[in-house]
Amino acid sequence: MPRVKTPAEIEEFLRRVDFFRDLGDFEVQEIAKRCRHMVVEKGRVIFREGEKADGFYIIVDGRVQVWKDYGSDEPDLLAEHETGRFFGEMALIDQLPRSATVITRDESELLYLERQDFQKIVEENVSVAKSILVAVSSMVRASNETFVEGLRQRNRELKAANKELQKAQHQLLESERLSALGRFSSLILHDIKNPIGILKGYAEMVILHADDPDRVKEYADHVVKQANRLNELTGELLDYARGEIRLNLSVVNLKEFFREFAGAVKERFTTKQIDLRLDIREKGPVMLDQARMMRVFLNLADNARKAMPEGGTFAITTEREGDRLIIRVADTGSGMSEEIRKRMFEPFYSFSKMGGTGLGMLIVKNVIDAHEGHIEVESEIEKGTTFTITLPIRV
Repeated sequence: MPRVKTPAEIEEFLRRVDFFRDLGDFEVQEIAKRCRHMVVEKGRVIFREGEKADGFYIIVDGRVQVWKDYGSDEPDLLAEHETGRFFGEMALIDQLPRSATVITRDESELLYLERQDFQKIVEENVSVAKSILVAVSSMVRASNETFVEGLRQRNRELKAANKELQKAQHQLLESERLSALGRFSSLILHDIKNPIGILKGYAEMVILHADDPDRVKEYADHVVKQANRLNELTGELLDYARGEIRLNLSVVNLKEFFREFAGAVKERFTTKQIDLRLDIREKGPVMLDQARMMRVFLNLADNARKAMPEGGTFAITTEREGDRLIIRVADTGSGMSEEIRKRMFEPFYSFSKMGGTGLGMLIVKNVIDAHEGHIEVESEIEKGTTFTITLPIRV
C-alpha cells in the first residue's frame, strides 16, 4: 500500500479528491498542513456510535464500513467507502454524537482532520462549506437509494420466505391430516374388530345349534346387542366426521327417557355389580335430541363401568333451577387425575386402560354444546367422578 507522509504528498492527493477539486491552491495547502496521516489495521474500529465526534477522515487507500447498531443482534451495514471518500463530517456539522460505527474493511491509510481545524477551515472558506454541502447531499441521495433498494430486496426475500412458509404449512397440514387419518383408522378398526368378531362367533353358534330354539334365541340376543354396539360406534364416528351436530329436537319425558336408559345398561351394570340409582326430581317435558342425549348418558355410563371394575354406584339426579335443567351423573369409581380431567374432551384421547376410540367424551361435549348446554367435571382419585350437565328448558 502506498504511503503519503509529507504535506506536499498530502496536498497532491487532496487535489485528486472530488471533494476538494473546486478549492484554490491556498485552501488545499491549509487543509494539507492540518491533516494527520494514519494507517489502521484491518478490522479495527475507528469510532463507535454514540461517541463524541473528534474529527473528520479521508480515505487515502483501503476500505471502511459504516454500521448501525454494530455489536447488537441485528446490526445494519449502511455503507462501504473506498479511496477518495470521506466520513465523520456529519457529527462535526450538527455537533451531535456519532450516529454510526466505522470499522476498517481492509488495512486502510487515512487522513485525519481534528474538529477545531475542520470547523476553522469551514468557517473561513465558503468554497469548503459549499463542497461539504454538495457532498453531504450526494451521500444522502445515495443513502436513500441504498435504503430503497434494501427495502426492495427485503420485500423480495420476504415474499420468497412467505411462499416457502405457505408450502411448508401446506405440507405440515397434509402430514397432520394423514397422521390423524392414520390414528382415526387405527382406532376405528380396533373398536370395530371386537364386536365383529363376537358377531361372527355367535352367528357360527346359531348355525351349529339351529335345532335348539333356546340357544338360538340366546345367541341371537347377543348378536343384536353387538349390532347395537356397532350402531352406537358408527353414530359417534359420523358425528365426529361431520364436525357439526344437527339436532333432531322432540318433546321428551325425562322419567321415560331414563327408564329406557336403565334398560339399556342393566345387563352391563349387573354383571359388574354396579348399582344404578335414579333420582328424577324434574321429569320434564323438555326439548332434546333424544337419540343423541341417550348416547351421552350411555357414554358416561360406559366410562363409569370401566372405572368401577370391582363394582360401585352410578347415580343420576335431575332437578330444575329456574329455566335450566341440572343433571348430575356421579360414580364411585377410581376417579381421574387433574391432567386427565383437563384433556378428557380432546379427540382421540382415551384414558381408559380398556381402550376405545377416544371420541366418547368429545361426542358428549359436542352434543351438550349443540343443545346450548354446559358440562363440568369434578373428580377425586379413588373417590369417584361427578359430571354436572346444565341444559336450557325449552318447553
